[in-house]
Amino acid sequence: MASDPQRGQRGQRGTNGSSGGGASDQTGAEDRKPQSDEAHSAFTPPLGVPYPPLPEDEHPTSEFALPAGLRPETPAEQEGSAFSQPSSTTGQTPLPAPVGATAMSAFTPPHGIPAVSLTKEAPWQDRMRTMLRMPVHERPVPERPERGDEDTGPAVPRVLDLTLRIGEILLAGGEGAEDVEAAMFGVAHAYGLERVEPTVTFTLLSISYQPSLVDDPVTASRTVRRRGVDYTRLSAVFRLVDDIASEGITLEEAYRGLAEIRRNRHPYPSWALTVASGLLSGAASMLVGGELLVFLAAALGSMLGDRLAWLASGRGLPEFYQFVVAAMPPAAVGVAFGLAHANVQASAVITGGLFALIPGRALVAGVHDGLTGYYITAAARLLEVGYLIVGIVVGVLSVLYIGLQLNPGLRRLNPEEALGTYKEPLVQITAAMLLALAFCVLLQQERHTVAFATLNGGVAWIVYGALNAVGGVHAVPATAIAAGLVGLFGQLLSRYRYASALPYVTAAIGPLLPGSATYFGLLNFAQGHLPEGLTSLVQAASLALAIAVGVNLGAEVARLFLRAPGVEEAGARRAAKRTRGF
Repeated sequence: MASDPQRGQRGQRGTNGSSGGGASDQTGAEDRKPQSDEAHSAFTPPLGVPYPPLPEDEHPTSEFALPAGLRPETPAEQEGSAFSQPSSTTGQTPLPAPVGATAMSAFTPPHGIPAVSLTKEAPWQDRMRTMLRMPVHERPVPERPERGDEDTGPAVPRVLDLTLRIGEILLAGGEGAEDVEAAMFGVAHAYGLERVEPTVTFTLLSISYQPSLVDDPVTASRTVRRRGVDYTRLSAVFRLVDDIASEGITLEEAYRGLAEIRRNRHPYPSWALTVASGLLSGAASMLVGGELLVFLAAALGSMLGDRLAWLASGRGLPEFYQFVVAAMPPAAVGVAFGLAHANVQASAVITGGLFALIPGRALVAGVHDGLTGYYITAAARLLEVGYLIVGIVVGVLSVLYIGLQLNPGLRRLNPEEALGTYKEPLVQITAAMLLALAFCVLLQQERHTVAFATLNGGVAWIVYGALNAVGGVHAVPATAIAAGLVGLFGQLLSRYRYASALPYVTAAIGPLLPGSATYFGLLNFAQGHLPEGLTSLVQAASLALAIAVGVNLGAEVARLFLRAPGVEEAGARRAAKRTRGF
C-alpha cells in the first residue's frame, strides 16, 4: 500500500518542531494540523520551518461567529443593487409582486433614469409628453414583456406608415403640434421602435427611426393637404392611440381600426350644420342685447352665409373666399334692416354673424403651439388666422361700404347706439349655453361630449359676467380668467375620458369670442375713422389672445398639479421649452 508523501512531510515537520516535547505533545500538534487536502493552504511553511502555533480558540472561524446556543440565521440573499425591490419585514423572503406587474416596475433603476410604465395608470398624452420633454439621452426605455427569439415584431416601414397616418388625422383635425408628436411617439414606442424622433409642422409630418448607433436611420414623411373639422373622428383616433399604447393591440387591428375611422360618416348632416350656424348667430346676437326679431334676423343671415360657403367649397374655391362670401349675408341683412328704418338693432345682427366666423379654434391652437415651443407651426397657424380674418373683413366691409353709400346716416349701425346688454343674467346664461351647444354641432362632436362643453360654456360666461359687469374688471383679464377655467375643466375632463381636450374647450370659448370689438373696428374703417377702427381691432386681438393664453394656461395648471408618470422620480417637471433662452 503506497504511503502519502504529503502526510509524511507533515509528520516530519511535526517531529522537528516539537523539541523537548513528549509523545502527547506530538500527538496534539498533529491533531491540530489540517487533516484534509482541501484545507491545505498555499502558504504552508516550507520543509524545515516550524509550523506556527494555532490560537487558543480551536474554532478556525471569524471573531464575529455566532455564539453557542443561538439559532443561525438564514443565509443572506445574493447581493444586488441598492435600488432593488425591498424584502419583507422578516428579512427572509421578498415580497410577492402584484398580479400582472412586471418586476422592478415601480422603482428607479440604478443608473438614475426614471422608469416610465406604459400601463394605463395615466393618460397616454401625459406619458408621452413626459418623454418628449426630456432630453434625448435621458429618455428611458419603456417596459415591455419579453419577446421570444422568433418574435421579431412588426416591420418598421409599416409601423412608421401607421404612425404618420394617425398623426395626419390629428393634425388635420386641429390638434396641437405637441399632442400630435406625443401620439406619434406613443404609437412607435408601443410597437418597439425606441429611437424615434417625430417632427410636426403645419403641413408636413415626418418620423425618423434609427435601430442603433451604427445603423442608418429610416425616415418617412407625409403631407397634410386637406383640413376638416370633425371632433368625432378626432376622439376616435385618440381612443385608438390609447388602445395601442395601453392595451397593446396588434398592428393589423390598429390598421383595421384606422380604416373604420376613415369610413365613418359625420355624425350630423349638412342641414343640421346650417341650422346650428343660425342658432349660434342668434344666440350671439342675444348676448349683445338683441331681441327675438334680432335673433331671427341673425339666424337667417348666418344660414344664408353657410349655404354660400358650402357652394364655394364645392366649386373648389380656397377657404379665404369661402369666408368672404360667408360674411356677406349677415352684414347684408343688418344693413337691410338699417335701411328700412325698422326698430331692429342692425349692429347686433352683424355681430351675431361674426361670432360664427371668427376662427377661434385655429387661434387657440396657434397660440398653444407657440407657448409650447413649436414656433414654425404656430407662425403658420397664426398666419392662417390672419388670412381668414382678412376674408371676413373684406366681406363685411364690402357690404357696409355699399350700405353707407346708399344712406350715410345709418344710425342703427353707429357704435354709440349699436349694442346693449340684457339685465337678466338668466337670459344671457341661456344664450351662452345655446351658443356653445350650436358650436358643438358645428364641430361635429360626439353626443356624450355636448353636455359637458355646453355647461363649460355657461360657466365661462358666468365668470366673465361676474368679473366684468359686477366686479368692474377690464374685459381682457376677465376674458383670460374665464378662458383659463375653460382650459382647466377641459383638461380635467379629457384626463377622465382619456380623450382630447379640444371637444371640451373649443365650443366653450364661443361666448367669449370678440365679435362686437371686431364689428366696431370694421364699421369705423367703413366710415373712414381709422384711429377708432385700429383701437377696436387692437382690443379684439387682445381679447382673442387672452382667450388663447387663458386656455393654454388652464391646461398647464391642470398638468402642473396632477401626477405625471416618471416626473416624481426625476425630481422636477421638465419644461416645455427646449432651452432657457441663452
